[in-house]
Amino acid sequence: MAKSTEKSLVIVESPAKARTIAKFLGDGFQVEASIGHVRDLPSGAKEVPEKFKSEPWAYLGVNVDERFEPVYIVPPEKKKQVTKLKEALKGAKDLYLATDEDREGEAISWHLQQILKPKVPVRRLVFHEITKDAIQHALATPRQIDDGLVRAQETRRILDRLYGYDVSQLLWKKVGRGLSAGRVQSVAVRLIVQRERERIAFHAATYWDLQALFETGAKEPLPATLVSVGDARIPSGKDFDSATGKLKDPSLLQMDELAAASLAERLRTADFQVASVEVKPFTERPKPPFTTSTLQQEANRKLGFTARRTMQAAQKLYENGYITYMRTDSTTLAQVAVDAARDLVRSEYGEQFLHDKPRVYASKVKNAQEAHEAIRPAGHPFKKPEAIRGELDRDQFRLFELIWKRTIASQMADARKKRMTITIEGGGATFQASGTSIEFEGFLRAYVEGSDDPEAELADKETLLPAVAENDPLAVRHLDTKSHTTQPPARYSEASLTRTLEEKGIGRPSTYASIIDTIQNRDYVFKKGNALVPSWTAFSVVRLLEEHLTSLVDYEFTAQMEDFLDSISRQEAEAAKYLQDFYFGDEESSGKALGLRPKLLAKAAEIDARTSAQFPIGTPTEGEHREEIIVRVGKYGPFLEQGERRASLPEGMCPDEVTVETALELLNNSSRDGEPLGTHPETGQPIYVKAGRFGPYVQLGENDDPEKKNQSLLKGMNVNELTLEQAVELLRLPRELGVHPEMQEPVVAKDGRYGPYITCGKETRSLPADLSPLDVTLEQAIELLKQPKTRGRAAAAPKEPLKKFEKPSPVTEKEVKILDGRYGPYVTDGETNASLPKGTEPSGLTFEAALDLLAERAARAPKKKTKKKAAKKAAPKKTATKKATAKKATKTAKKKGVPKKRG
Repeated sequence: MAKSTEKSLVIVESPAKARTIAKFLGDGFQVEASIGHVRDLPSGAKEVPEKFKSEPWAYLGVNVDERFEPVYIVPPEKKKQVTKLKEALKGAKDLYLATDEDREGEAISWHLQQILKPKVPVRRLVFHEITKDAIQHALATPRQIDDGLVRAQETRRILDRLYGYDVSQLLWKKVGRGLSAGRVQSVAVRLIVQRERERIAFHAATYWDLQALFETGAKEPLPATLVSVGDARIPSGKDFDSATGKLKDPSLLQMDELAAASLAERLRTADFQVASVEVKPFTERPKPPFTTSTLQQEANRKLGFTARRTMQAAQKLYENGYITYMRTDSTTLAQVAVDAARDLVRSEYGEQFLHDKPRVYASKVKNAQEAHEAIRPAGHPFKKPEAIRGELDRDQFRLFELIWKRTIASQMADARKKRMTITIEGGGATFQASGTSIEFEGFLRAYVEGSDDPEAELADKETLLPAVAENDPLAVRHLDTKSHTTQPPARYSEASLTRTLEEKGIGRPSTYASIIDTIQNRDYVFKKGNALVPSWTAFSVVRLLEEHLTSLVDYEFTAQMEDFLDSISRQEAEAAKYLQDFYFGDEESSGKALGLRPKLLAKAAEIDARTSAQFPIGTPTEGEHREEIIVRVGKYGPFLEQGERRASLPEGMCPDEVTVETALELLNNSSRDGEPLGTHPETGQPIYVKAGRFGPYVQLGENDDPEKKNQSLLKGMNVNELTLEQAVELLRLPRELGVHPEMQEPVVAKDGRYGPYITCGKETRSLPADLSPLDVTLEQAIELLKQPKTRGRAAAAPKEPLKKFEKPSPVTEKEVKILDGRYGPYVTDGETNASLPKGTEPSGLTFEAALDLLAERAARAPKKKTKKKAAKKAAPKKTATKKATAKKATKTAKKKGVPKKRG
């Protein structure tokens, strides 16, 4: 594989980036990809070099006794790629390391240099966009590897390993196996739990006001809202105490329905007139160009993208030369970009929409790193979205269009608006009407920012009011009472969580996508619509950390860690001392240092797992059972406990929904387990109604009966109204209807995970909503089986590939093709399957893009467990399965020592 000595070897992270750069470099260069990191800390004991396995710190992969020196290994799945890069280097005249210019990219370049040990000149290429001009400029101005950035990344990796491995072990012992802790993820979970606590503690309040529709002398409608009666102001939601539901100011007028109706009746005959008209002009400035964080937030609001989906689309846009580097905290634009944006404003919108001078934006985020530009279209002039629509998949196009519009708008003129407030008086009551008019659109012609609060976004829309003057009489057309109920604080969405983490200086925006993925994969958080809801396991973990390891989830302490990493990157601080204080503590620091290791050793014996995992819900004040109700987090999930009574919590029930009333209902339903509903008329066995994790079900036989039978209630059945006859019918499922006259196979009605259905041999059909598996007849089933199947693996005969590529895979040497799978189209090389990005047309996918998808999927694939280990013990929980890191059953080829210290 050796190349001509005339060639220079360029190494980047991804195949897509390699191909884009190769287009600008010509024949004198060979461009290869590292496919991410090529070295890392060992992921488990089996990957630790033999010489270190007996060391007490070996499980960490960090020598905590020798200045926290890391033990680096080449992961088994990366050895083939490293060998390829070594072969490529043999014939090269020099080496260019062109990884991204951030901590991770700098570290990848350093690791490549350490592994490849080049004997030829090594240069570091940096650029913020993959365009011809940027690449040529980088070639003309190479630099050396930035040791400060490398040390900062290495310290962050060590810090995360110390925190993650040791604290996770405590959680396994005290909460449950498969859990994990992390420097940023644990703080993110705490934020989400704290918001849910606020919702649980929230007391709603109800108040009434009046909505009036007046009519002007010109017969124009004028809607208005009651704001005061006499000297008493009508309250709004913010006037109520969220902890008590009571008014903060007793002098406000809180009406009930009767008082509001009485007032409305009196005011319908009152004379009203305009008391005042107030008009206030104001201007609105465009938002700055996107940073990583604001791009994730806006894509979530406007496009419904998760942070992961946003970053995947942005990565592709960057690697293929459409946008600048997408991991940045900066809102500044290069002068050429400002000029390109201003030129487009002139040509697309006109001179009047251009701001009178170039706008400059300053970052206001804690710990902002200004190494890069803001995210913008690459090159100059900027390509227009419609010109490249055919080159991008749907996600990429929508994200590019968002970035393009935001960049252009940032150089446009202010929007000029007027806010009008009309005050109306009559019958001792005061109403107000508010409206907003746009005098000049300015930047709003190109871009309007989304909002986390739909009501606030609605309020920003233009609302025109009729022209009226002071003392103008108004007629009452309608006067209606309206009730309002105060709402608890909204749960975090991905967008609002991202914004909060950034504002607090916790973590880096480039890591937020993986953090949000992790807390969902660990079952700390689940989604309800767009909201992030904490599980009871998250409550248990956060309580343990808050009460026993307070600093680890302290927002300011976590932000200070980020400050320290920044100071290392600027070579203003030394890592070993900080890590020493963090991990072992320092007696001279007067208790300021955490001392993670000694604290964990002490807490292991001190923490009462049972106490950390119980949450009082309340005590009933009436009824047979008056004991306190508690939620406990058990080995197999959360459950309710009241005295001797137990009940599982249904899957997906939010913590703030677990009230005393709902808990009693679940406990009462569960208590029916003790006494049978009746006996089966044919077998004589008892039938019980039980409450399970996935809802109520009936059981035929005793708990210890090996032949007992369970059957979930059908959709729409009420457990409290279930009769013995209905339970007997349920236990008939699956129910044989008869033999199909043509297939000569039995037709069976069943109830499954996705609803009721019928089967006949290998054929299945879902039952329509109006047809129960208890009632469906053989004739009805036969008619359903005649209809073509609309879903499932056997919906049709094996399909032809959507697309076949002429060339075989260079990795497997097998055919590369695109198939239509259960979850959408995917590309395969016979060994690896990779889903096509959402919105990608299979017919438009190129061979190179297909190989990119396969390479990236193969790099992310977990290492396989050995059969011996897999058979040893099954994980009791889904989280434990996710937590386990699979490993290939291959031995480490070479023993690696601790790398020499730099500097």
